[in-house]
Amino acid sequence: MALALRCLRPLPSLLHRSSFAMTRGLPRAPRGCPAPLLEGCRQCVQQMLLSRQLATKKAKGKGQSQAKVNISAALVEDIINLEETSEDMQAVIEALKADFSRNLTVRTSPGALDHITVMTKDGKFPLNQLGQISQKSPQLMIVNMTSFPESTAAAAKAIRESGMNLNPEVDGTTIRVPVPKVTREHRESLAKLAKQSTNKSKEALRKVRSKSITQVKKFKNKVSEDTIWMLEKQIQQMADEAATEMDKLLAAKTKELLG
Repeated sequence: MALALRCLRPLPSLLHRSSFAMTRGLPRAPRGCPAPLLEGCRQCVQQMLLSRQLATKKAKGKGQSQAKVNISAALVEDIINLEETSEDMQAVIEALKADFSRNLTVRTSPGALDHITVMTKDGKFPLNQLGQISQKSPQLMIVNMTSFPESTAAAAKAIRESGMNLNPEVDGTTIRVPVPKVTREHRESLAKLAKQSTNKSKEALRKVRSKSITQVKKFKNKVSEDTIWMLEKQIQQMADEAATEMDKLLAAKTKELLG
């Protein structure tokens, strides 16, 4: 009996330590919280969990992978419209795709001339709105400017300066566009232009990112530092993903051009 009592004597202290171990990991309710933590102070719990998550991320050393930030646009709509930011970045990507398709191709066809912009006295117009474009042979395209004869010279100039290595010849209201043989030098020239276009698009992307971050910083005195940090991180991630997509487009276009 005496031996049994001696074995049971440490139990209260062990139970106390076990209970402390189980509860020590739970966040305590902040000062001024009107409700106990486990009775429904939902906002406080979310704020503390967010703070812990941020502290963990900020504590990671350089070079270590970090989890992606994914903020609900609806929760921060009073600060910034993340969907609009995403759309602006996507618009930059789409503009790069259009540039690649229209201006950087080794397959010259009537459709390749459609969107060449012609400067006239009445403003800028696509070439296909001013003249009828046709292909007489694989080595020759014709642009009939009968409907707008006064714009013939301007159209020829636009074709010459399109970056497509074309040298148009004007014959009255007809523009003859010889299609040159595609050389290795021309392919390499187009690949360089693709790289330049991508760099310009990335610069436009950086402007979208900077504009969005500036908008967020306007609220630094109205919302928590953690919220500002999370939003900046989110915007940077969006920009990084867009830049990665541009790099993939450039790689595909370069492969197409160089063969």
